[in-house]
Amino acid sequence: MRRLIYKLGAGVGFALLSPAGFAATQEELLATITKMMVYASILFVVVVIASVYFMKSRDKRRVPLNKIFEEGEAIHSVGLDTPVTECVRLMVTEKIGALVVMNGETLKGIFTERDALNKVLAAGLDPGSTKVSEVMTKDPYCIPPATTVGDAMELITKRRFRHLPIVEKGKLLAVLSSGDLTRWMVEDRMEEVRELVGLAAQS
Repeated sequence: MRRLIYKLGAGVGFALLSPAGFAATQEELLATITKMMVYASILFVVVVIASVYFMKSRDKRRVPLNKIFEEGEAIHSVGLDTPVTECVRLMVTEKIGALVVMNGETLKGIFTERDALNKVLAAGLDPGSTKVSEVMTKDPYCIPPATTVGDAMELITKRRFRHLPIVEKGKLLAVLSSGDLTRWMVEDRMEEVRELVGLAAQS
């Protein structure tokens, strides 16, 4: 029995040492190494893409708001004595959720859909005879244009602001809504996805 096992072992050893056996073993080894290199390349690409995505996502939160809105954009405003009915009509026509209330060039308040519902309709006031100055949100929270996207998102989320006037040196530059910010983030993410797909295709 021992002799048989010895002969079988010797036969396998000679087969491996023979040119044909050695060639077969070498081919298998090369195939294994090739597969490992392919897997390593794929893993490297995945790590690079994930790193780029993470860094860009973090950096986008540091972008100041003046980089994502165009100065001179239309700002929908009304005067202090404007009837609520006219304000609501303007909001419906322009498909917006808020109006800034101005006294000349000075921001005095903001009138939103919630103000119309809670302070006018729910209170039983006549929207035709009620002035917007009576039901607007006075002295709204304002932010400077240097405010980052991340800080603006935190304000909207934690303090439940839907609209944030952007003011610099007393001048109203724009009104940022939660919808505007969300839309910008989605569009920016789509651009990142396209960039990452291109990066993966080049790898």
